[in-house]
Amino acid sequence: MTKTSLLYEGKAKKIWKTEDENLLISEFKDSLTAFNGEKKSSEEGKGALNNQISTELFKYLNEKGIPTHYVDTLDENNMLHKAAEVIYIEVIVRNIATGSLSRNLGIEDKTVLPFTLVEFDYKNDALGDPKLNDQHCLILNLVNDTSELDYIRFMAR
Repeated sequence: MTKTSLLYEGKAKKIWKTEDENLLISEFKDSLTAFNGEKKSSEEGKGALNNQISTELFKYLNEKGIPTHYVDTLDENNMLHKAAEVIYIEVIVRNIATGSLSRNLGIEDKTVLPFTLVEFDYKNDALGDPKLNDQHCLILNLVNDTSELDYIRFMAR
């Protein structure tokens, strides 16, 4: 499988079209970013490490019967996957309060939560990836109806 044209370039990877319109290649980059891309650097081998971690996670999910877009790992930095519609929702699964949850709600850091919390953020760097509720997702046309969010929550847990 060969790369034909660049479809998208983000902070962590490039997405390439292939000769098969149903398959894409993700090229994991060595770039480092922090604070929504304000600080930038690079570290040789980071892309390969991210590709390796992603490969293991996708294989694990597939083994557990959770569908993914993963097809194959092509080499150190490149992964073959099915083309998929991008949903601009970041799904955050928490069992322990830490980071922004602790700061924003005043929950002591490292508190074990009484149940698994599934949160949604809007994947939009210009807006700082704000929190979303179900109504936000509908207003922004990120989903067709709340049953899609229910499915995302179910799969995340």
